[in-house]
Amino acid sequence: MPAIVIIGAQWGDEGKGKATDLLGERVQWVVRYQGGNNAGHTVVLPDGQDFALHLIPSGILSPGVTNVIGNGVVVDPGVLLDELAGLEGRGVDTSRLLVSADAHLIMPYHVAIDKVTERYLGKAKIGTTGRGIGPCYQDKVARVGVRVQDLLDEKILRQKVEAALAFKNQVLVKVYNRRALDANQVVDSVLEQGERFRHRIADTRLLLNQALERGETVLLEGSQGTLLDVDHGTYPFVTSSNPTSGGAAIGSGLGPNRITTVLGILKAYTTRVGSGPFPSELHDEMGERLRKTGGEFGVTTGRSRRTGWFDSVIARYATRVNGITDYFLTKLDVLSGLERIPVCVAYEVDGERVDEMPMTQTDVHHAKPVYEELPGWWEDISHCRSFDELPANARAYVHRLEELSGARVSAIGVGPGREQTIVRHQIA
Repeated sequence: MPAIVIIGAQWGDEGKGKATDLLGERVQWVVRYQGGNNAGHTVVLPDGQDFALHLIPSGILSPGVTNVIGNGVVVDPGVLLDELAGLEGRGVDTSRLLVSADAHLIMPYHVAIDKVTERYLGKAKIGTTGRGIGPCYQDKVARVGVRVQDLLDEKILRQKVEAALAFKNQVLVKVYNRRALDANQVVDSVLEQGERFRHRIADTRLLLNQALERGETVLLEGSQGTLLDVDHGTYPFVTSSNPTSGGAAIGSGLGPNRITTVLGILKAYTTRVGSGPFPSELHDEMGERLRKTGGEFGVTTGRSRRTGWFDSVIARYATRVNGITDYFLTKLDVLSGLERIPVCVAYEVDGERVDEMPMTQTDVHHAKPVYEELPGWWEDISHCRSFDELPANARAYVHRLEELSGARVSAIGVGPGREQTIVRHQIA
């Protein structure tokens, strides 16, 4: 049976939670495969309740679905427990949440170093959320990280923390003039937190493969987006993991041949949080209009998102890098009421037209958008439930984005609610 991957096709914040929630009723497993609590998904239920999820997969809101925090995720134990408590306090059953024994733990020293490093960089900062994600992934790659399974062996945990702090305290005190962390306090705190979710720790890669062998469907959910991928994004203004489809196999323990569908999530315009290049960014009243109408504020940080017109160069790139088979186009309703809607179809780099993503960081920073204008529509489309109900110009806009992106648009979001979705083609 299939493994379906959901990919952000821009810089994240495209509405992946809505897509996961839509498919959640047809799958038995939902897996978060990379990132940490530096990203968020907002899901709005038919009764009007909205849930902001930061670490736990969106499938937690679908009854009967087993949710997995995969080995590719970095887990802040305090954030996990707070999020569980918040969900349970609102009547959500969290008993079917599992955490990979091989996921890495965000430790207090990761958060401390992340915050002081960003402050030290000043104008050259990357724009991280300061939640310890990057430093945790650094330790993972350097092979000095602490994993979830270490919570089950106090001796190993203590050895790892003491070894880490022998160096990191030197950095905090001598480089950044901050207070050293006490190893015993760190260990005791993390052990206390771990005791509260040790019953959730599992060999999730085994369970996921067994589920596929039984004929069950697994949905793999990434955070952030393609252009924030550490290998394929606008480096160095990226996250520290691989949100692209290749990361789904690595971060879950499933073989790549298990993946049958790659669903890319595209916003009907473009947004970005944090620093870095953004060729189609708007710095005028229209940019502010998109921000206010679209509610473009980060789920996790509350930061205002930068806004701009749809960028088809990025969409084509995402289609190619991820092997996207279908697109879910979100927030089409935000564009209602515009007479003309520009779409970026190419870039101009140093006087030359470029139709594909520039190869070098320098060229990306120099890229200027080449626009094609499409006619807008005035109608409120939030009530539409079929493609034919959309105004002619809205349908034409979708068709043009489909042509420019290189993959079919199979679903369209016309509002934040779970029911405010138009399905054009069955996904998987």
